[in-house]
Amino acid sequence: MFDHQSTPCRSLVLFGATGDLARRMLWPSLYALHADGLLPEQFALIGAAHSKYEPAKFAELVRNSVLGSANAAMFDEAKFATFIARVSYVSVDASSEAGMQPLRDALAPHEGGTIFYLSTSPHMFGPICRTLGAWGVHPDSRVVVEKPIGTDEKSANAVNDAIASAFAEPQVFRIDHYLGKEAVQNLLALRFANAIFEPLWNANAIEQVQITVAETVGVEGRWGYYDGVGALRDMVQNHLLQLLCLVAMEPPASFTPSAVRNEKVKVLWSLRPINGTNVHTHTVTGQYTEGFAGGQSVPGYRDEAGANKVSDTETFVALRAEIDNWRWAGVPFYLRTGKRMQRRSSEIAIHFKSAPYNIFSGIGATLQPNVLLIKLQPEEMITLSLMHKLPGRNDMQLGQVGLNLSLGDKFTQTRRRIAYERMLIDVLAGNPSLFVRRDEVEAAWKWIDGIVEGWRQTAQKPKPYGSGSWGPSAAIGLPERFGHSWNE
Repeated sequence: MFDHQSTPCRSLVLFGATGDLARRMLWPSLYALHADGLLPEQFALIGAAHSKYEPAKFAELVRNSVLGSANAAMFDEAKFATFIARVSYVSVDASSEAGMQPLRDALAPHEGGTIFYLSTSPHMFGPICRTLGAWGVHPDSRVVVEKPIGTDEKSANAVNDAIASAFAEPQVFRIDHYLGKEAVQNLLALRFANAIFEPLWNANAIEQVQITVAETVGVEGRWGYYDGVGALRDMVQNHLLQLLCLVAMEPPASFTPSAVRNEKVKVLWSLRPINGTNVHTHTVTGQYTEGFAGGQSVPGYRDEAGANKVSDTETFVALRAEIDNWRWAGVPFYLRTGKRMQRRSSEIAIHFKSAPYNIFSGIGATLQPNVLLIKLQPEEMITLSLMHKLPGRNDMQLGQVGLNLSLGDKFTQTRRRIAYERMLIDVLAGNPSLFVRRDEVEAAWKWIDGIVEGWRQTAQKPKPYGSGSWGPSAAIGLPERFGHSWNE
């Protein structure tokens, strides 16, 4: 149940329709929803971008996008023909109201609410929303914006003010595709639909929590954008803090947008500040150098195409976060993300405390703590490691055995949707529960800004690490300083 009833929209406008995200994710996702009968009848799809495209050429771009995606296996000529019949394209100059007039003309036949998806550079959010506001937005319309929103709290406020000039907060869907991953959404079911976990989900039973998002790729031709952002703003403020909120939030009163997001923002408000007094002990930054990754020799960050040879932008960050509330007092949350890492991995590892007494110590058996491992990529799986007697022996030697919840094995006949499909389904339904509210964005930036200022005050620079490694050696010492180690 949502906070209010939503009237179905009549059309979707995709700004940045020829861009990388649109081609990799959005057109394939929209095609899949159409093929599965999940788009409303008489629902128009309008692509908008600055480039000039003839209709046949744009249709070819959309076709190639689907065929080159994870949804290629479900491509069907007849279904694509009916899909592309929904699609039109307009060339616009989004920086001016006059330049947006072709879009206004294209929308005229589709009276009613419109979903405006801003798959553009963040600096275009403001101009687009101001133009839409000048037109007068239908009350049933919605806007979807990709994160990050701004580069600090001040700029995020400015972007949010521009969005608010055209759209009320319930109409705004700030998307974080990590929240569309099956395993992430299953985390909510795991916690709040099973009586076995929630009584243990606190400082009494949990020793530490680790969240890792490791990439093997470098900046992939995005050096100009990335160098102005870095790993802290690009990944921690976005994805890792959202995952932390889902792990740490209190049980909401109901699964409604307000109830869920109220609990998430309380976590952000409870984060202990990291600043100039503790930034050296609680954070490690790094920048990749040349090395061997993905089966080939790769250049260092400063040697990428278009790079500044003296850049001090971090491509790796590890930090220890602490949540000052009753549930989590004393439990460290270790966050780690980086590019050119040893392997691609996104996971949440919840380490429970050791059993209080080992009755098997007299016969030489050792105990290991239970770990709940939630893997997000490259595969989605939940594993709970438990102590078990090793079979075939009579001396009670023990080892860890994983209880695996593999959705791929259980639901073999069900197609696994990519994250953007799930998020688009929620946008169509008008359900913002797993989208990010304005106060969440600004609370996250406030915490991140303290870390950035701490780095500035202490002149902390990123340490070099070889491509294909797990980051700078100092990152290993971060949890070890507190008696812990990374889950690898």
